[in-house]
Amino acid sequence: MNLASHLPTDWRDARLLGRIMTPAGPSPVLVRGGRLYDISGQVATTAEAVSRTELDRIEGVDLGALDELSFVTAWDEAGQADIVLLSPLDLQCIKASGVTFAVSALERVIEERARGDADAANAVRQSILDRIGGDLRDLRPGSEQAEGVKAQLIADGMWSQYLEVAIGPYAEIFTKAPVLASVGWGAEVGVRADSAWNNPEPEVVVICDPVGRPVGASLGNDVNLRDIEGRSALLLGKAKDNNASAAIGPFIRLFDDGFGMDDVRAATVRLEVEGQDGFVMTGESSMRLISRDPEELVRQTLSAHQYPDGFALYLGTMFAPIEDRDAPGKGFTHKIGDRVRVSSEKLGVLENIVTTCDQAPAWRFGVVELMRNLAGRGLLGVSV
Repeated sequence: MNLASHLPTDWRDARLLGRIMTPAGPSPVLVRGGRLYDISGQVATTAEAVSRTELDRIEGVDLGALDELSFVTAWDEAGQADIVLLSPLDLQCIKASGVTFAVSALERVIEERARGDADAANAVRQSILDRIGGDLRDLRPGSEQAEGVKAQLIADGMWSQYLEVAIGPYAEIFTKAPVLASVGWGAEVGVRADSAWNNPEPEVVVICDPVGRPVGASLGNDVNLRDIEGRSALLLGKAKDNNASAAIGPFIRLFDDGFGMDDVRAATVRLEVEGQDGFVMTGESSMRLISRDPEELVRQTLSAHQYPDGFALYLGTMFAPIEDRDAPGKGFTHKIGDRVRVSSEKLGVLENIVTTCDQAPAWRFGVVELMRNLAGRGLLGVSV
């Protein structure tokens, strides 16, 4: 499959970092001037590459014009392409933040309190607006004003486990997947076979170097099992961290004069799900509505400990699909074969196909195997 339609609109001017599988093993690649370069001879991992100030001067092996190359996908017939695009992450820790859009979290509390009555919901919402003296999106988590609203909501019997992380001082930060376990563009994404209610979560993912400095961004699908998480917050790990449940790609767009954190803050993230049953669902969310600034979420991630190999941080989503798929009142859940597209103008399109976690390719290439592979290729002395 040709990647041209899945790249940022200005991809020829962008600095894109990724990974491909070669006959020798996984290799970092850099897109520069519209061409794809294998840079494994100079830098062996993307975790190291993001901290190399001379990255643009690395020549690498020219693999050709990116828009003329064909890439393998899980839904095309075998043999139609010979380049496998992997997740752009290797040794980075994969973290995620949840409930980062206070507007949507508070709306959940409002809906719960109103028990489906729109008029009652309006009354509850207006009561909250009167307390904060403005729009819900103006409520800054951890502020004195937010603490006051939270205290009043609790006093009114509207406490929710999501309320604390939505408007309290501490963000919800959790580990989404082990190192090397994420999947990339064109791969299968997995939902547990015992989950009856699940959904994609389209997000921007910020990539940070070993000292915690944001150096780029990508697109992510934080596959979520709503039925399992809904039973108990203590089941978050089972709902979030499963085989093939963390998709990232197609590339890391490195920050430069043409793309930076302000572009992340202004991004619109779109979602499209197309099922084999003819079902189509679309939606979008604006990063402008995020209640915690991306750099604040990075700081909170760093408050626990250090990440000597860097980390990737999913920034959260305000998109929760409620459109009925099979029957009225049943809402949305995935079916095997769903094509999921997460897109944003300056980051491209992350496309995957849904299967169950037990049917997705098993994750077997871990850190030991990577070290063994790099040593066999003579790359450990270059850079890891």
